[in-house]
Amino acid sequence: MAIQFTGFTPILRMFDVAKADEFYLGFLGFKVDWEHRFDDNAPLYRGLSRGGLILHQSEHHGDGIPGQHLRVNMQGVEEYQKELSAKGYRYYRPGVEKTEWGTLEMAVTDPFGNRIFFSQPLPKD
Repeated sequence: MAIQFTGFTPILRMFDVAKADEFYLGFLGFKVDWEHRFDDNAPLYRGLSRGGLILHQSEHHGDGIPGQHLRVNMQGVEEYQKELSAKGYRYYRPGVEKTEWGTLEMAVTDPFGNRIFFSQPLPKD
C-alpha cells in the first residue's frame, strides 16, 4: 500500500471553556462533535468542526502550547470575513489581506493566543 496522508487535526490548548465556546462556537461558527473527561473534575478534551475542518481543544497540561499558528486552506475567505464581521463580536473584527505570495488571508487569534490564518489561493494570471 502506498503511503498516503489523509488529514491533519491540530490540538489547541484552552484554559476556559466558556471563552472557548464564545470564540469558536459563537464567533467562528464551529460545532462540538464530542467531549471527553476522565471524571467530573478532569480537564476537558473535545473535537470541533466546521465544514471539512476539524480541530481538537484540550485543557490537559501538555496538550498543545498556547500561541500555536495554524494555516487553514479554504475557499470563500471574503465571505467568511463578512459573516464574522456581521456578528459584531466585541473582541475581534478581522480583515482580509492580499499577500505578496498569492493568497487572500484572514487571521484571527483566540483567547488563548492561538492564531489561525484562513488562506485562499488567488487565481494565477
